[in-house]
This record gives sequence, structure tokens and C-alpha cells, in this order.
Amino acid sequence: MTEPRIDKLRAALDGREAPTVGLWNRLEGRPRTTDFDRALRAEVRDPLWMLTRQWQLGEFLGADAGSPVTATYSVATTTPSRFRPGGGTVEALPTDRPLEAVAERRALPFAFGADRISFDLRLAIGRRWLKLLGQNLLLNILSLNVRQKYIARYPIALPDPAVDADTPRVAHPEVWSSMQAIAGRRMDGYEFYLFLKGGGLAYEGISGLLGLHRNELVRLGNRLVAWFDGLIDQPAENRPQHTTNATWDPRRLEHRFSVAARTPDGSATGETVLTAREYPGGTLDWHAFSIDPAGPLGGAGPAAASLHRTVFPAPVRFSGMPLPRWWALEDERTNFAAVRPDSTDLARLIFLEFALVYSNDWYQLPCDLPAGTLASIQGLAVTDVFGLKRWITPAGSGSDADWQRWSMFTLDTIGDDDIAADTSLLLPPSVPKVAEGPVLEEVSLIRDESANMVWGVEQSVRLATGEARRGSEVAAEVLAHRLRLHPPPTPPAPAAPVAYEAMNSVPENWIPFIPVHTPGQNRDIQLQRAAMPSVVDGKPVHPRTSLLREGFDLGNQYFVNEEEVPQSGTRITVSYNRTRWRNGRVSVWLSAQRGTGRGEGSSGLAFDFLADTAPPPGQTP
Repeated sequence: MTEPRIDKLRAALDGREAPTVGLWNRLEGRPRTTDFDRALRAEVRDPLWMLTRQWQLGEFLGADAGSPVTATYSVATTTPSRFRPGGGTVEALPTDRPLEAVAERRALPFAFGADRISFDLRLAIGRRWLKLLGQNLLLNILSLNVRQKYIARYPIALPDPAVDADTPRVAHPEVWSSMQAIAGRRMDGYEFYLFLKGGGLAYEGISGLLGLHRNELVRLGNRLVAWFDGLIDQPAENRPQHTTNATWDPRRLEHRFSVAARTPDGSATGETVLTAREYPGGTLDWHAFSIDPAGPLGGAGPAAASLHRTVFPAPVRFSGMPLPRWWALEDERTNFAAVRPDSTDLARLIFLEFALVYSNDWYQLPCDLPAGTLASIQGLAVTDVFGLKRWITPAGSGSDADWQRWSMFTLDTIGDDDIAADTSLLLPPSVPKVAEGPVLEEVSLIRDESANMVWGVEQSVRLATGEARRGSEVAAEVLAHRLRLHPPPTPPAPAAPVAYEAMNSVPENWIPFIPVHTPGQNRDIQLQRAAMPSVVDGKPVHPRTSLLREGFDLGNQYFVNEEEVPQSGTRITVSYNRTRWRNGRVSVWLSAQRGTGRGEGSSGLAFDFLADTAPPPGQTP
């Protein structure tokens, strides 16, 4: 059935005579093909109109904004060759290990005063020596007798549970069991190692040996010393100040060291000293160093090398940048609209301006430099698409004190002198990844506003066998063992419901630091390590970590700068680190690392208070 023809369409629409007649407000073309190539060309139908609009908007004004085509640069490079730990002696910088191992390594603690610790390493050295004896064919016949003689000469004594001095080795069940298992059966390898390092001969004190056997023992002793020296990196023995390690500054709780290299400008006598004043440990990169104008470290390093290269600049690409092609949609992984910086958040504002406005104005040039290089760009020439060559000068040049100069990845200069800024680039001889072992020691320095002092809380301490244990558990076990050896006298019956106490006690893993004046100052404050009396005999409680025993075994006081313990506190850990250098050599060292604390704390220490007394037996309170 066909619809009737409407002759007067206007009248029919006004009078609504044909309700089936529809109204349209949009006209759409009907494609006759599935090929959209011509539509995607975006052809200009009126090029004269397009040129006129460009002229009106000022797009024909010359700005010399040609894109770079080639770039030629010259880079002078030198290698750091000298190392100075803190205020110590200058030495040659080793090239067979990363700088982290040289800067962070600590001396291994084998004794706290008269107490021997680190029995795991003592046994490892002794086992290595006995294994060398067993594998040697010349000594194989006498192996059993020789082994027993060395065990008898360097024994591991069995501690006595009834002696108070042996408390660290008998108070903990695991340590006591280990000491019972190894006493009289294994030798103290570290004592033998110290004997050999002191110039002793391996056969001394061992009877029944021939001259040929003695020569063989000397050779094996040299192998043992070389093995342990290469097993774990330790600082040299001739350090003038600290006892824990070379670079650790116990007052500032940070590492301090310097490296030096010949000046990249090619001067035969010039030297650039780079100092890391506040290195907390962990990741060592260029920003840990500053130019030190104090003076050269001495010693001629390798001569500066020059690198000349012509490269093709490539535009900088990053996630979320505007795409240059039509019909290309950005993905949703990066949404700059979600970044809402404040008016004072300059870092975010600068980043957004770079990403959204000037992102296509940046180019990068490839320049490969090895790790352990101090590089300085001598010149950079860029040729653009118009054939024009431009000589590019460093943007960060000028006075080092000019805070408005633009700089990136450059080193600042120590001091306030008005000198020229250093625009060199440092690639320290470090590694990108270091494997950290379990924490052996952990100390939290916290502020206690109630007691008006700072506490060094030993969260983790090292047992005599080398394992780490919670500090509160170790303190409780030591206290319980000492109370069994020295039981307190029975107090008299209370005469009143309350008793006056001058001071209560705190856990023995809380070491106090009291504020004292710095010498010659009336306002400056420093923190001095103190001691709490033991509840057993009233004697001072000594620290159980090498971090807080700084100078203790030598009879020296220990001070920490007051500003190093903020309101949030600070946390220091000691652990083994392991990595592999580019020559394949494995480096292992013991290091300390500083981190942020977890806020204030309260020890519960109180003075001059009344405490409830227990009622006599058979009497209700």
C-alpha cells in the first residue's frame, strides 16, 4: 500500500494533516564506498584562505626555529684516582671494586671489650684452615695430629654459667647450645689470623714438624690471610680517629669522604676534589658529592681523555606527551589533567609547563661514558635544517652563588665564595644494585619529651654467634640470668601503703643521651651518651651494639650533634652488602645506613613518685 501524494506540504505540516510525515534537523551523507583514504588526507580546498589566515596570525614571522639535524660535541673525561676517608689519610682509590664498598665498609667487630663475639666468622676462618691442612698431600699423613694441635693452641673455651663475665654467652639458649657444641672441637680461626697478620709463622707452637712441613705451613698461612682479606672488605688498620670504620662520622651519623680526579680541562697540575659530606648510605650517586675548594688530595691521576663525536639529535619522548599525528589518541595511562598543583608548588608547575607547552622543543644526544668518570663538555655545535650552525654554551655557567641560573645534574661548590660554577658531570664508580643482607644491628634515636632526653633504643643486637636478635628479648634474658646469679635480698615488710621511689627503671636496651653544652659555648647543645643503673647491682648498663659503643672500649665519651635527632627521630642499621663489579669480582662489606625514624617515644622514666606497696602475707589491701 502506497502513501497518498501531498501536494501542499507546507499546509499539511501546519495543519498536521499527515501525522506520518517526519521532521529532520540534520543531513547526513550516505557513503558509497568503504575506502576512507581520501577523507583522511585532510585536503585543503582553499589554500589561499589558509595562507591568509596564517599571515593574519603571524605564523610567517621568522623565528630561526629550525630543527637540529646533526650535533658535534667534544667531551673531556678523567677518572677519580684518590680517596680520603673523612679526615683520614689519602690513599689510592681501588679500581677492582665499587665506590660503595670503599666508602661504606666497616671494621668487623670481633670483641666488645673482653667479650669475644662473631663466633660465626671465627669458626669460618678456623674451618678454612683445617680444610687447607686436610687437602694438602704433604701434611695429609700428619693431618689428624696437626689439626688437634691447632685446636688446642687456639681453643674456644666453654663458658661457665656460674660466672657473671660469661653472661653474654650463656644467658641465651641458642648461644649457650652453640658454645657447648663447638667448645673443644673447633679452633678460633680469628686468633690464628691475627697471629699471622702480626708477623707470626703458621708453624710456631706446633711441635713435631720437619723443615719441609714448616715451609708448607707458611705457604698455607699466606693463603689463609689472602682468602679472608679478599672475602670481606674492611678499612685499613692505620685509621687515626674512629674505631668502627674509616668514613662513618659518629657525631653526624653519616659517611664523610672525598675523591679526587685530575681537572677535565687538561691541566697537568689541576685537581678536582669531590666531597660527600652527608652520605647516609644505601644508594651512591652524583648528588651525594660537592666540589671541595679546600685543597688537592695529592697524587697525579690519569691524564684527561677527549671524546669527539657527531650524532643525530632525537626528540625527547615521554609517556603522555601530545601526539604529532592526526587521528592518534593518547592513552589513559598518563592524565595531566589530574595533576592539581598549588600556586606555590613550583616543581609541578614547571613540570606541567614542560610536558604540555615545550615538550616538542627538547632533543637528546647520545653520549656513552663509563662509570667512574668526571666529564666536562668542551664544546657543542648544532646544525639545523636550514644549514645554520650554532655554538651552544652551557646554561648553568656563571657565578656559583647565582641562585637564578639554570642547572641540571651539576655539582654545587662548598662555601660561599663568589667563584665560577662547575658544569662538569660526575658518574661515580658505583653499581646500580646492591643486595642487602638481614639487619644485624638496629638503633632508633628518639626524643622523649617526658624525660627531656634522647634515647638510643637498641631494636636489634648481635649475639655472640653472629645472629641478630630483638634487643628487648636479649636485655630480658640477660637480666633474668643475672638475677639468678645475684638474687636480690628480700625487702622488709612495707610499713605504709605507699613508698617513695627516687627513680624507676627502664629496659636495659634503652641507652640514654643527655643534653650537655658544647665546649666553650653557653647555648649550643650536644647529646652525650650516658648509662642507666642496673636493677641487679646498680652498675651502669653498657650498650650491646657497635653503633652505640663508639669509643666505649677505649674509655672515650661519645657525643652526637643535637640537630641529628629531629622530632621524627632517626634510625641506623648495620648489615652486610653484596654486589658484583664490572670485572666479575664479588664485593662483600659491612655497612651502616641511616634512615628516617618513626616519631617520638616514651620510656616511662619517672623521678620522685609514690608507688603502691604489696600488703603483708595474709592481709588484704
